Amino acid sequence: MSSSNEPSKVNGQVNSLVGSAQQLVGSAIETAYQAVGGSAEPSSFTTAGNERHAKGEAEFKAAQAQGYVEGTADRIEGKKDSIVGAITGDKTQQLKGNAQGDVRYDSADTA
Repeated sequence: MSSSNEPSKVNGQVNSLVGSAQQLVGSAIETAYQAVGGSAEPSSFTTAGNERHAKGEAEFKAAQAQGYVEGTADRIEGKKDSIVGAITGDKTQQLKGNAQGDVRYDSADTA
């Protein structure tokens, strides 16, 4: 159900990991360069890694929040169906609503 514009936990984790690796490599390059008398300025590799890591973390958190919102909406709809079923005497609707309202969404459910 996820479109390319929606946040993805998997994509966020990948970007965070790749960004961290870029930071690590950039730091190693900077340390070696400084050891031979080079500049102490952060390399573009390190800067790009920092940015990619931050974007990956933000995307992961956005996907997680989206999953919580969707899960809450489903539970609310289930409770509504349960109440309507109880009021109207429709046991099938009531049981279906109870089942949907009792579902717990784990943060790993949305990718």
